[in-house]
Amino acid sequence: MADDISTKSPRVALLGGGCFWCVEAVFADLRGVSGVKSGYAGGTVPHPSYEAVCTGRTGHAEVVRIEYDPSVLSYADLLRVFFATHDPTTLNRQGADVGTQYRSVIFVNDDEERRIAEDVRDEIQNAGIWDGPLMTEISQVPEFYPAEAYHDDYFALHPEAGYCRAVIAPKVVKFRKQFSERLKRPTAAA
Repeated sequence: MADDISTKSPRVALLGGGCFWCVEAVFADLRGVSGVKSGYAGGTVPHPSYEAVCTGRTGHAEVVRIEYDPSVLSYADLLRVFFATHDPTTLNRQGADVGTQYRSVIFVNDDEERRIAEDVRDEIQNAGIWDGPLMTEISQVPEFYPAEAYHDDYFALHPEAGYCRAVIAPKVVKFRKQFSERLKRPTAAA
């Protein structure tokens, strides 16, 4: 089992698990998380636009920058939620979203986070939760570029949009059911 890092608060995690709207919607509900910001990281183009990242030619992944309180939510548990709420067995894809911008990635801040990320990845792999091998990249944290403001709280603000209903809502319902004891507040969907 993974040991954890400093309880100095707040800590920041940078994760990519497909469309950032999906990842943001999950982590925004998690107790111990004080902020989630969608953005881009891991590519070669400075200050990319959403449109540029969507081409798959910038090298950036859609990511979320998560601020959390490690005295409430450990880094290892944050990663366990991450692995449970997207498919880490698909390379450069989440469902119908295909391309390197949708890759599964954990950007680590230091050697201790890398060790924990590798331990949790191995724990998940060995538990047989997923049918195939985990394809999640673990890399040193790069420059983070915040996404355009209209991406903020996308699911919360647009729950009736087609993508939100068809893709994000089922992930959020599954997350709320599986991690009900970790929610910030009780929900009707749990």
